[in-house]
Amino acid sequence: MLNTNISLAQLNAMSQHNMLGHLGIEFLEVHPDYLLARMPVDHRTHQPMGLLHGGASVVLAESLGSVASMLCVADPQKQAAVGVEINANHLKSVKSGYVYGKCKALKIGRSIHVWNIEISNEAQELICVSRLTTMIIDRK
Repeated sequence: MLNTNISLAQLNAMSQHNMLGHLGIEFLEVHPDYLLARMPVDHRTHQPMGLLHGGASVVLAESLGSVASMLCVADPQKQAAVGVEINANHLKSVKSGYVYGKCKALKIGRSIHVWNIEISNEAQELICVSRLTTMIIDRK
């Protein structure tokens, strides 16, 4: 279950001055059962043929899963989440607008979390499915 005490403003502020901010990723909803964000499909996220770059979809997926893991740890000052494996199946192309990523837990363990991330276009058509495994480590 995700900690919903963090505000969207806090999540979006945390995303500035890093890859999330560079790609325009914006968190939209923190729910106990899922985390929702969107990413623009524009010059920042296109591949040379003018379509959404698969790597940008993977960045959205890993960002959602990593943040969701941090919202599950007991003490974020003492623990951190790090990605250990991600895969993505690209199902449909997108040229413009926004894509929306919805991240839900498949397994929340003491040291391993597994997330399912579905990315859809504005017409709510599935364009990418990803699975991310994160490891919870102690901060030094």
